[in-house]
Amino acid sequence: MEASVHDLGRAVKQLQWRHHSEASKQLAELGVSLPQWDVLRRLHDVPDASLHDLAQLTYQTDQSMGSLATRMIARGLIERLAGPGRAIRHRLTPEGERIREAGAELFTGVLENSVGNLSPAERSTLLKLLTKALG
Repeated sequence: MEASVHDLGRAVKQLQWRHHSEASKQLAELGVSLPQWDVLRRLHDVPDASLHDLAQLTYQTDQSMGSLATRMIARGLIERLAGPGRAIRHRLTPEGERIREAGAELFTGVLENSVGNLSPAERSTLLKLLTKALG
């Protein structure tokens, strides 16, 4: 039986939901949500990112990213720094880096329980196909 585009779309969404659901449960034990951990992960990859940059990197609106950043600053996970001109940049605090690292280990475990069950060749094929679908 040939897979329809709807079947494929549903399978991708189900896998994403499984990853997010399990990661959210485990990250809650660290005291952070999945969106908060995603901000920590992106700030690690792009130090000194602006609020707008973070919003784009984490698929949020500028307004929701502003609210999230304010809560994360209050918790001591990230800090704001003056940039050139009127720019405001953001950076991980040592506590934010600790949580990011612990979260990365948890998220790796989540992925190992799903796509980790594929052979290396199957993972390569899946990545190539998903990358091609993204265009």
